[in-house]
Amino acid sequence: MSNNADVRVVVAMSGGVDSSVAAALLLEQGYNVVGVMMRLWSEETFGGGVHNRCCTPDQMADARRIAAKLGIPFYVLDTKDVFRHTIVEFFIDQHRQGVTPNPCLECNRHIRFNFLLQNALALDAEYLATGHYARVSQAASGRYVLKKGLDERKDQSYVLSVLGQQQLKHTLFPVGEYTKPQVREIAARFGLPTASKKDSQDLCFIGDNNYRRFLGDYAPDILQPGPIVRKNGDVLGQHTGLANYTIGQRKGLGVNSPEPLYVIAMNPYRNALVVGTADELGSDTLTAHRVNWVSGETPSEPFRAEVKIRYKAQPVPAWVEPLPGERMQVQFDEPLRDITPGQGAVVYDGDTVLGGGIIERSG
Repeated sequence: MSNNADVRVVVAMSGGVDSSVAAALLLEQGYNVVGVMMRLWSEETFGGGVHNRCCTPDQMADARRIAAKLGIPFYVLDTKDVFRHTIVEFFIDQHRQGVTPNPCLECNRHIRFNFLLQNALALDAEYLATGHYARVSQAASGRYVLKKGLDERKDQSYVLSVLGQQQLKHTLFPVGEYTKPQVREIAARFGLPTASKKDSQDLCFIGDNNYRRFLGDYAPDILQPGPIVRKNGDVLGQHTGLANYTIGQRKGLGVNSPEPLYVIAMNPYRNALVVGTADELGSDTLTAHRVNWVSGETPSEPFRAEVKIRYKAQPVPAWVEPLPGERMQVQFDEPLRDITPGQGAVVYDGDTVLGGGIIERSG
């Protein structure tokens, strides 16, 4: 497209293969491309001074090298304070409330597609592009539609379900139309040194990816021992801190029982870990809050859809009922064992993301 030279696109660069290829593809399409890397907070006291996995010195050097090879400007945006206040403190507070958060959802909600997007627009860019495996299209109505990435194994639409029309209007996902092997082939075609670089999937701000150790260092009050109880209140033993456990966990509970017991709930008000049998584990309903509908309009009545309750889970059939106050109730066709408060419940119609919210409770 000949007029793309007048369109500036800021690419969120990480030093990885996906964002590198995103920048290269946009440049090939004639856009005016600018590379930006965020310097994020990390726990500098651990291990003699570590760096956020999303912006280590090596990754920053790789991103600079890619930008230089592509001949595009490259800037580093200091995001440490806003990242700590909005993501790290949120992560700690959610564990304090006895839920298991997904920091990537919050990062996309507050950091990438708010803080970074606003900075991109301030640079007179029309778009922010990232290396996410997802797709954006525009319907005949003019509305923007968020879809799964073409590569189902790498699809990242789950963590993008927080986006609305204003964000999608200014967002590009250049690698969403490709599979991961194709992206690596494109990187090799452009001669990018990141072509064979491994993916990073850890919690970026935790030095050793051990979130229990991290919580013990930064919020020791969270790891207070408390009772392990059945639903009827019977005390079976003592736990080592609610954050040390996850819904559905069976091993490491340290209680004696004639039948296997699983973590079925957490009660932060009593600091109690609730355990039960396999029959007591799971539910066919959940309630979610902070619900975002991608179209910008809340559906007026219950509807059939597929719902995904974890990043790596498969979408499963359900009835979805929008509720007042940015909430929704989901009724699954079959009970699910691992509905976890704090995780996202994302609603799909085939490969289209309709919306999503944060799981408040099951049952």
